This record gives sequence, structure tokens and C-alpha cells, in this order.
Amino acid sequence: MRPLAVIGNVNIDLILGPAAPWPKAGTEIIVDHDELRVGGAAGNSALAWNGLGVEFEIAANVGNDQFGRWLSEAFAKRSAKWPVRAEQTTLSVGITHPDGERTFFTTRGHLPRFSLADVLAVLDGAKLSGGYALLCGSFLTDDLTRQYDAFFNWADQHKIAVALDTGWPLDGWTSDNCDATRRWLSRCAIALLNEVESTTLAGLDDPVEAAIEIRSHMPDGAIVVVKRGPDGALAIGADGQNISVTAPSVKVVDTIGAGDVFNAGFLAALAQERSLADCLAAGTEVASRAISTLPRNYGGQSMSEETAP
Repeated sequence: MRPLAVIGNVNIDLILGPAAPWPKAGTEIIVDHDELRVGGAAGNSALAWNGLGVEFEIAANVGNDQFGRWLSEAFAKRSAKWPVRAEQTTLSVGITHPDGERTFFTTRGHLPRFSLADVLAVLDGAKLSGGYALLCGSFLTDDLTRQYDAFFNWADQHKIAVALDTGWPLDGWTSDNCDATRRWLSRCAIALLNEVESTTLAGLDDPVEAAIEIRSHMPDGAIVVVKRGPDGALAIGADGQNISVTAPSVKVVDTIGAGDVFNAGFLAALAQERSLADCLAAGTEVASRAISTLPRNYGGQSMSEETAP
């Protein structure tokens, strides 16, 4: 199996809900569910890999408070070299709705201070050579994002294929954000986007056409994946072929981090050098299982057996 790493935003998620209708200002409502858990795109993907029994490394930082200590403890030895920043740990409060959607309220916290030095303090490029690095949270990790060129140079030097999932820009897909994303993708081997992100970034309504347009800004042999939620996923492969898979029908409990879990399943299969169709199916299967179970289940044993060397 090729080595795997995830780089980016790890924070605290406090999930409450479901809430409907949205409460009026000055009132209080009772909800049925609450959960304090590891969050952030990088954190969600790492949890999925851990649940699947996949070996990986994770580069992140934490704030200087009890939440930062709790995050470090959650990742045990993998967090031993995580830098501790002076800021408080980033906190996201997610309010879920009956249809499975959610609304987030997030503090900036420690994430903007995540830097290239933080990444290199954790990851050994030689050990990751020939593997995949999932890069997350581009619009949250200000210090690292400013150093992306140096990061991509480091990855190229060690022959590490970068898979990029930017997340949604805080100020939307402005022309500047689109231009920046295209620049980043020009250095990446894999793009991992949801349907709205891909069609918005490409300026095209059809997700297949959008994926083709996005791939035109990437290196030869790049893969563009479009995550389509209940409609499954599609990809334009290294050979330009369009491949799609359907998603199993499940009763949705919690969609938070579904795309991040997909990323983990997809890359775990890719690291086993499985076919692109199998990788899409693996990501869709794991994400579907995660969003339909409480507490979350990633199907670790069966997935580990499926992806065993």
C-alpha cells in the first residue's frame, strides 16, 4: 500500500440538533442530540482512515487550551509533533436540520496559524515518497496557504501526489478565489470537489463538463473527482475517461463531514492501486455508512479486508 497523509484543518465540532424551524432571537429550544467530537476536513478524513484500519500520518496544529489538549489526545502518538499555537482552538458549532443539512458557526481560532513549518515538523517526505497527501482547508489555514508554492515544491521533490479539497471559501467563489484554486490545482494530481464547488468553479452547470474544464488546468494524468451526495460520484480519470458510480440508499442521520469521509475511502483504495471505479465505489460506500450511523461507523473490518494488499 502506498503511504498516506492528511494535512490541514483539525478543530472541535459541537453538533446540536435537529432544529426546525430556526428559533426566533431571544428564545431557547430543546434538541434531541448533542455530540462533541473531532472536526475539520483533515480531522474527519483522519478519523475515517483510523476507523478503516488504514495506516496514515496527519499534520495539524492545535490551540493552547483544553480543547487543543483534547484534540492531541484523540490522535495519540500521531499528534506528538503537532505545534501548539497561542490562539484558542477553533470551534465549530453545527446545527443540524431534519433533512440532514446543517448550519455552522465557527471561530477562527488556531487554524490561520497553521504553517509549512508545522507540516514539516510532522511529516517525513522520504517516508511519504510515492504516496498521497490529502491537502484540506485551503481557505482556513492562512499561513500555510500563503506558502503553497513551497509546499508543492516539497511534495514534488519527494514524489508525493497531492490531492486537494479546498473546502468552501468563506467569502464565496469570487474571481480571486477561483483563480487561486486553479493555480493550486495546476500543481496537484487529484482534485476532490463536491458538485456545487465544481460547477461553480468551472462556471458550467453540468458536473461532467465542469470536471473536464477543471482538469484542463491540472497536470497531465490528473484525476478530478466530483462528489454528488445521494447521486454518487463521478471522475475524469488519468486517461480522460468519465467514470461514475451510484450511492446506496440510506437513511441519513448526519451529513457533517461526508465529503471528507469519501476522500478517505477513495484515497485508501487508490493507495491500494485499485481501479478508479473501485475507488469511487469505496469512497461512496464509506461515506454512506458514516452518514447513516450514530455513533459513526466506517465499516472498518470489512473495508480493511477489501483493501488489504
